[in-house]
Amino acid sequence: MKIIIHGGFFSESDQSHDVKVAKQNSLKQIAQDSFEFLKTHSAEETVVHAVKLLEDDLLYNAGMGSQIQSDGKIRMSASLMNGETQKFSGVINIENVKNPIEVAQVLMKEDDRVLGGNGAKQYAAENGFADFSTEIPQRRKEYEEKLKNGGKGTVGCVALDQKGRLAAATSTGGKGFELVGRISDSATVAGNFANGYCAVSCTGVGEDIVSNATAAKIVTRVTDGFPLKNAVEKTFVELKEINGFAGAVAIDKNGNIAHQDSYPTMVFASFDGEHFEIFD
Repeated sequence: MKIIIHGGFFSESDQSHDVKVAKQNSLKQIAQDSFEFLKTHSAEETVVHAVKLLEDDLLYNAGMGSQIQSDGKIRMSASLMNGETQKFSGVINIENVKNPIEVAQVLMKEDDRVLGGNGAKQYAAENGFADFSTEIPQRRKEYEEKLKNGGKGTVGCVALDQKGRLAAATSTGGKGFELVGRISDSATVAGNFANGYCAVSCTGVGEDIVSNATAAKIVTRVTDGFPLKNAVEKTFVELKEINGFAGAVAIDKNGNIAHQDSYPTMVFASFDGEHFEIFD
C-alpha cells in the first residue's frame, strides 16, 4: 500500500517560508490520514478521501481555495479514474458545490460519467449535494484588485491498495481570471489517468498538460513495459520541447513511486506506512 498526493506549486518569490512550512505540514497530515484510510478502503475510495481533504484546505487551489474566473465566478473541475475497472468520471466547470471530487465519485455509477457546467450542477443537486459557495473573502479581494495568488495549483492523489488496485483523482479551481468556459486538464485523461499498471495525477498549466497528454502518456508507457522512472522522464523531455509547465505524481503496480516537475517546485508528499517523502 502506498499513497502520494500533490497540491500544485510553491514559489519562493511569491510565498513566504511560513506558507511553505504550512503546506509541508498539511500534506504530511493528509498523506498520513489517507494512508490510514487506505488500510480499510479501496484505492478509488482513498483517492477521493485524500482529494476531499485537499479541497477543504484553503492552502490549495481546489474546492474551498478555488480561484475566481474573469467574470467573477468560481467554477471547479475534478475527475476520478479507477485503474481496475478502467472507468473515468468527472465534472467540468461546476459551480456551488463544496467538494467536486465527491460529485465525480457519484458519477461512477452512471453511463454518462463526465458532466459540465449547469448539467453537472443539476446532477449534484439531484443527488443530494447542497448548494455551497466556495468563495472566501481573500479570493474576492484578489479578484477585485486584479491580483493572482501565486504558488497555488491543482490537487491530486494516486494510491495503490492492499489488493494491488490503482486509482487517481484530481481537482482544480482553475488558474484564476481565465476566459469563461475554459477547460483545464484536471477532468481529462491528460491530467488524471490510471489502469492496472500505473496511476498518474498532474498539476500545472492545463493547456500544456493537454498538449503533451502527460498522464495518459506516462501510463501507456508503463503499460508497454517502460520502468516508471523512465516513462516519467521521457514524457517530461517531450513536455520541455513545448516549454510546458507541469508536475506529476505516479505509482505503478509494483509500488514504485515517481514525481517530477518541469519548473520547481511541485508540492507533494508520499507515505507507505513507514516513510514520508515531502517536497523541500
